[in-house]
Amino acid sequence: MCGILGAVNLPFGQEILDIIKHRGPDDSGMHEMTVDGKKITLGQRRLSIVDLSPAGHQPMLTPNERHAIIFNGEVYNHEDFKQKVTTFSFRGHSDTETVLYRLAQDGIGAAQEFNGIFAFALVDVDKRKLYLVRDPFGIKPLYYWRKNGSFVFSSEIKPIQKLVGESLDLDSLAETLRMRFTPSPDTLLTGIRKVLPGHVVEVNLASNDLNLREYPYFEPVPEERSISFDDALERYGELFEKAVRRQLMSDVELGVLLSGGVDSALVAAFGQKYSNEKLKAFTVGFTDRSQVDEIEPARETADVIGMEHLTTRIGFEDFLGTIRKCTSIVEEPLATASLIPMYYLSELVSKHVKVVLSGQGADESLGGYGRYKGELVGPYVPSPLAKVAASVAQKAGLKNEQILRGLLAASDPNERGRFLKTYEVFDNNDIRQLVGREDTRSQRRVNALYDLLKVSKRKRSVERMMSMDLRLNLSDDLLLYTDKITMHFSIECRVPMLDLDLVRFIESLPAGHRVGLRGGKIIHKSFAEKALPTQIVQRKKLGFQTPTDVWFGNMGVLKDILLDPGSAFANHFDLRTVERTLDEYTQGYARQRHIFLLLGMHTWMNEFL
Repeated sequence: MCGILGAVNLPFGQEILDIIKHRGPDDSGMHEMTVDGKKITLGQRRLSIVDLSPAGHQPMLTPNERHAIIFNGEVYNHEDFKQKVTTFSFRGHSDTETVLYRLAQDGIGAAQEFNGIFAFALVDVDKRKLYLVRDPFGIKPLYYWRKNGSFVFSSEIKPIQKLVGESLDLDSLAETLRMRFTPSPDTLLTGIRKVLPGHVVEVNLASNDLNLREYPYFEPVPEERSISFDDALERYGELFEKAVRRQLMSDVELGVLLSGGVDSALVAAFGQKYSNEKLKAFTVGFTDRSQVDEIEPARETADVIGMEHLTTRIGFEDFLGTIRKCTSIVEEPLATASLIPMYYLSELVSKHVKVVLSGQGADESLGGYGRYKGELVGPYVPSPLAKVAASVAQKAGLKNEQILRGLLAASDPNERGRFLKTYEVFDNNDIRQLVGREDTRSQRRVNALYDLLKVSKRKRSVERMMSMDLRLNLSDDLLLYTDKITMHFSIECRVPMLDLDLVRFIESLPAGHRVGLRGGKIIHKSFAEKALPTQIVQRKKLGFQTPTDVWFGNMGVLKDILLDPGSAFANHFDLRTVERTLDEYTQGYARQRHIFLLLGMHTWMNEFL
């Protein structure tokens, strides 16, 4: 696990590389090379997890120096294809070395078989190409910029911004206000882009302009297989267990992020089963002992499994200060308040281990969110009726944002438009009043992914929605903040539920094996009932929630921040519309995400503009 930074015709030194030192405090390396007259600089900060010896040092070159790599992440199945490498002899046992030699021998297309979390850059001297590659679910971020014959890329935005200094992209601003996150390949800074999950960015080093070509390397969503529930359950258990077991690959101690739910409990149970030592479990809760606190149910799970349980609690005291810290760390404002507890949870973890496993990714593939139940019936609800119901609910001050967004989504008869509305925070009318322009990108991004994944071959819209969510909001929202915050504390977070073999199997299942009107994660819970005590499996789902009602209780402080006419935020937002949003919240309207996103925007603009 590392932080990577590289450039073509844009030299940088150790000072710039050390901007991402937190991603790799254990080792540092730089290498310069020239290809077809282009000066290439490769830099890496290493968090040593697999092969702690000098043989794992990066940048890593083949013995003939015709290929060079800087690699961030892990490829858990590298031993499976290691024997296919016949061109080179191995010096160590790191997955980076296996990946480098396999790519050097068989070409960039071999990345399709890598099962893991990764973002890397490969230089091929003979082909005069530089390749950037991001894992299929976008678990590891990778940004890049190109202009006037120069190119730079990094695990994080700050080094690129330091080198090139870009300005606000107003179209991306409108897009983010609508979707609650900035979808790949966009960022809020003009010219800085994110590599799409499961894509290769190919840079032609033979061209003066460094021409780019971006293309996918992953397989489309599989077609439905015919399989009984009992057979599917048996195979699901085998693949789940294998996923957790392979992700224990480490030369350092591991732990588990443990909530009160079934997903992390399953990961913890099988992690402990295959671990040679007692694992540590980490849970975050809240000082006000609100209904969203998960410490006690998590403690019961840890006791049952036989894990050491470590906890931390957070309150309102420094909520606004933590938002500022988190926005700076994540580098992209989000409407997802759960990044706040993730900050304190990661701070706790950093005192004990370098690697943790989490239960993220189960809800999207297995239908765990309420919106999937809504999508089962939404297509059959007359859109005019849903539109009227949504209007009545809004005027009545409905506080349940999930229900409100479901009604708004159902009011759109077009499936792709309905998918977009499930993400929507501000609508286009609000955005126009806030920033003076409408969002024109979001629907295009949804449509492009819909076509790329070829989800239309699946029978039911709920299946198509789950496959979209798995590669859109998961990568650019939940996984984004998880990576940035854990890596800020020099921690690697692994996600067994996104094991490539496991997800391929899940997506091939009939929809009824995954989700129904009574709820989602059907096969997952059936497997859990065989592996865990009933009291853990049947607990009410809490999710990674936050007490925003408590945090937003001091509206005077929020207004002092967001309505300050001297801020960078005020240069781009209409403060009267912002104030109206705050007032609507005090009147009982569901505006928690709106306010959290505005606070993130305010902090981001003060730092990045």
